Amino acid sequence: MYRKILVALDNSPASDALFTQALELAQATDGALLLVHSLSNQEESSPLPMSPRLDNIYWAPGTELDLEAWRQAWVRYEHESFDRLRHHAAIANTAGVPAEFRQLIGNPATVICKAAQEWGADLILIGNRGRTGLAELVLGSVSNHVMHRATCSVLVMKTNVLSSTEAPATAEVA
Repeated sequence: MYRKILVALDNSPASDALFTQALELAQATDGALLLVHSLSNQEESSPLPMSPRLDNIYWAPGTELDLEAWRQAWVRYEHESFDRLRHHAAIANTAGVPAEFRQLIGNPATVICKAAQEWGADLILIGNRGRTGLAELVLGSVSNHVMHRATCSVLVMKTNVLSSTEAPATAEVA
């Protein structure tokens, strides 16, 4: 069955519900968890990349303040994300599920697939925001990329369902 479950997490509230589902699955299958977070400006909670303005292209007095503010915001994002991973791993370990975590830099879909392959995952558990049309074209779909590129099974949990306490969880397996 699924003994090595990679859980792709971001900093959204739906990720907490995704983690809970992963923990229950790992307990049921006597599995272990690898919690993965990708540091990327594609994540909604990450600091926005600095826009290419004239004062960012050509040095002018005072422009280093914008860069420093962005750097501080990125460091905060990095630390908060790391603490969140560590917290989830501690919950899993306390519940008797072996768990480790990795925070990696890069494109989320690429990072997730590579981590799964290196760890020898049997299953990737990932959320899906349900973007379609132009939003999916512009923003992309990490779960879609992972489903088509991963070397193991992928379980996609609908995050709009995970966020709701009223609806039962549904999933799409690839």
